[in-house]
Amino acid sequence: MSAAPIDLPRWADVALVPLVSVAAALLVAGLVVVGIGENPLEATALLLRGALGSAEGIGFTLYYATNFIFTGLAVAVAFHAGLFNIGGEGQATVAGICAAVACTALGSVPGFLAAPLAILAAAAGGALWAFIPGWLQAKRGSHVVITTIMLNFVAATLIVYLLREVIGKPGSMQPETPDFPTSAVLTPMHRLLAPLGINLPATPLNTSFLLALAALFAVWLLIWRTRLGYAIRTVGANPRAAAYAGISPAAVTMIAMTISGALAGGLAVNEALGVQHRLVLDFTAGYGFVGIAVALMGRGHPVGVGLAALLFGVLYQGGAELSFDKPTITRDMVVVIGGVLILFAGALDGLFRRLVASMLATGRTA
Repeated sequence: MSAAPIDLPRWADVALVPLVSVAAALLVAGLVVVGIGENPLEATALLLRGALGSAEGIGFTLYYATNFIFTGLAVAVAFHAGLFNIGGEGQATVAGICAAVACTALGSVPGFLAAPLAILAAAAGGALWAFIPGWLQAKRGSHVVITTIMLNFVAATLIVYLLREVIGKPGSMQPETPDFPTSAVLTPMHRLLAPLGINLPATPLNTSFLLALAALFAVWLLIWRTRLGYAIRTVGANPRAAAYAGISPAAVTMIAMTISGALAGGLAVNEALGVQHRLVLDFTAGYGFVGIAVALMGRGHPVGVGLAALLFGVLYQGGAELSFDKPTITRDMVVVIGGVLILFAGALDGLFRRLVASMLATGRTA
C-alpha cells in the first residue's frame, strides 16, 4: 500500500522544506569537519568570506552560479513535463561542439552577428541532443532517463574524436580547438562595466550571466504565463487527463526536452564562449549533474533555481578558498558537502516533507 501524499502549504513546500534540508546537510557537513579536528564555525566563516567577502570572490561565485542556473533550468523544464532529464552533460557537450563549429565558420560574418550566431548554434546543439531522447520516449517508449545517460557517453566520446581528429588545434598536444574569433566571444563583466565607472577585478564572470538571468525570467514566463507552459504542466501532472483534454503528451514531451536541451547549452555558452574562448575537453566539469540538485532544491521554480544556483556557487568558490586556508579541509570534502546537499534535496526529500508537515501540525495544535 502506497503512503498517502503529504499535503503542505505552497509556501512551506517551496521555501521551508528546502531550507530544512539545507540546514540538515550543513549540520552533517559540520560534523564531518569536527571529525577531522577543525572548527566548523571557523570553516563556515572562511567559506563565506571566500565566496562573498570580496568583489573577486563574488565574481567567481556568480560565474559558477551562471552554469548552475542554465543546468538547473534545463532539469526544471523537463520536471514540469514529468520527465527526468539527466543528460545535461551530454547536451552541453554537443552544444559546445556546435558553437565551436559555428565559430570556425564565422570569419566572413560581421562582428556584431558572430556572438549571437554562436550562442544560437550552442542552443541548437543542446536542443538537438535532448530532442533525440524526447522523440524516443514519445514515439518508441524508450525511457528518457536511460537514453539521456547513454547519450552522455556518446557525446563524451564524440568530443574526444572531434578534438583529436577533426576540429583540434594543429600541433597542440592538448585536445582543444584553435581560439575563437574575438568577435564571437562574450565580454567579461569587468570590461563591460568599466565604461560606467565600475571597476571590478578580472574574473571569469561574463555577459552569459545576463543571459542566465534572462533565461530565469523566460522560463517563468513560459511555464506559468503561456498555453505551452500550461500544456507542459498538465502533461507532467497527469498525461491521461492531458490527452483527454486534447493535449498531445508525445508532442509536449518532445518540445519540453528540446527546450531543456537548449537551456543546457547555456553551460557551453558560459564556458566555451565566455571563459575558455575555445573548446576544451571536459569543460562541463560535472555542472550538468549539479543542475539536478539545483532544480530539486529550487522546486522547479525559476526563483528557487536562481537561489539554489547561488548556494552551489558559494560552495564551489568558497570551498576553493577554504581548501587554501585550511589544507586539512580538501576540495574533495567540499564535493562531499555538495553530495550531501544533493542527497538531502533528492532522495530524502520525502523525509523532510514529513518533518515539516509534523512541525506545522504541532504548531497548529499548540
